[in-house]
Amino acid sequence: MSRLLAFVSAAALLATPVAAQSVDRVAVNGIIDQGLNHSQVMQTAAWLTDRIGGRMTNSPQMRQAEAWTQQQFRDWGLSNVRAEGFEFGRGWEVVRASARMTAPRALKLRAIPVAWTPGTNGTISAGVFVAPISEVEDFDKWRGKLAGKIVMISKPGTGSEPTEPAFRRWTSAELSERNAYNQPQYSPAAVERQLERADFAARMDAFLVEEGALAWVRISQRDGGLLHGTGYTYQVGATPKLAGMELAAEDYRRLARLALTDAPPTLELNSEVRFHDEDVNAYNILADIPGTARGTEYVMAGAHLDSWAASDGAQDNAAGSAVVMEAARILKALGVRPKRTIRFALWNGEEQGLLGSLAYVDRYLATRASATDPAWADLPNNRTWRHRWPIEPRPGYRDLVAYFNIDNGSGKIRGINAEGNVAAAPIFQEWLAPFASMGATTVSLRNSGGTDHVYMQAVGVPGYQFIQDPLDYSARIHHTSIDSYDHLKPEDMRQAAIILASFLLNAANRDEPLPRMPLPTQPTPSDPFEYPQD
Repeated sequence: MSRLLAFVSAAALLATPVAAQSVDRVAVNGIIDQGLNHSQVMQTAAWLTDRIGGRMTNSPQMRQAEAWTQQQFRDWGLSNVRAEGFEFGRGWEVVRASARMTAPRALKLRAIPVAWTPGTNGTISAGVFVAPISEVEDFDKWRGKLAGKIVMISKPGTGSEPTEPAFRRWTSAELSERNAYNQPQYSPAAVERQLERADFAARMDAFLVEEGALAWVRISQRDGGLLHGTGYTYQVGATPKLAGMELAAEDYRRLARLALTDAPPTLELNSEVRFHDEDVNAYNILADIPGTARGTEYVMAGAHLDSWAASDGAQDNAAGSAVVMEAARILKALGVRPKRTIRFALWNGEEQGLLGSLAYVDRYLATRASATDPAWADLPNNRTWRHRWPIEPRPGYRDLVAYFNIDNGSGKIRGINAEGNVAAAPIFQEWLAPFASMGATTVSLRNSGGTDHVYMQAVGVPGYQFIQDPLDYSARIHHTSIDSYDHLKPEDMRQAAIILASFLLNAANRDEPLPRMPLPTQPTPSDPFEYPQD
């Protein structure tokens, strides 16, 4: 998922009374008791992280997670537990990997293979060549210079030191200061620039192969020895020819400095990876608590189950998955009989572009017109989906009354993003009221992005992301090699599961569906006089 986004207080909007249905505080008492005194959220998180580990989409570890989470839902008594497939691509896992500088001295380096790149087919050893490549226009600078080299494709930079503590919580002042409504921005030129880069990884691989390079390495995006290994060439037929690895930033810069001296370094790489093509489908995991009175209407909570391979995917996003599963367990243990069905979703393929939630939206809620631009024809569906018009609602479009997402680490819930829905904001304020003493008070109107509510919001379905304390999520955990169980906060996760369960029950039992935004139509450019960039 992408980084935590800013949010705003909606207090000013709540000054005008609105018709709202009272919260059942007796039911809230039951949820609090079950969520605090009988919690299983940390046991769930530990199984996903310590027992299963990193859950790359379509990897063997993800297949374990798909099976285990389904069985948990069944053991807790949920109904219609199922795995819903959608086309994804190749599975991939790291068997072992290492990197060493062998000259001008021997030194073990911190490294990880880049996801979905092939292995080195044994150990390779060669001199390095620093050739920063970030766009196709860079290729000509390095033609004829890369044969037999391990190419360092990143600019080394100079490093940085943190200016703020890595671990933090939102203060009351910070929450109250966010008081500006963010207007949406639409730039057709920006859309075109984004789509033009969609095939850059394939073009860079072809260029390096043509030049006779042996492999490539990049710099970690964070200092402090942290590694990520994220990559996106997962589709069948898109696998690169060359091995790619990521080096810790400090190790990368050392090599780059030595490359400018009279003792240029020699680098030794060994990357052993395994591809899995047994099933190209990825699977969302779904489970229900059936409704009793509102027909096909349902409310939904979701979190993405997949992660990256650098660590165990704890804050991103075993935490969110465990909270969603715990909310399901709480409500089922209480024997609730909601008016609307309550559905729980564990999404797959989020890290590659929100693919699982997009597949659900496309299948059940709404789709988009086919691409008419020939340049878009070969691009993945998720790259162009939000830019194709008109939106075409499916028969089940209005059945989904509300969706609530958890994907901002393991911090406690401090409020909710109302996503610009001024009609929903007062309702959420009332729903949060029982949890003020737990620190959850803020209703936001800014949009949040980068996670699985996005495609629902994009078609006008009420989809919301909770505001959570940042902890050390963005500073050092998100997608990194230290995203392990150690960085989860049990008290925070118990609080989050309680609030999520309460929101779901409120939404399921509300007399009227939550207010919706209008069905989106193609926007006009925010700057009608924007010139295209070269």
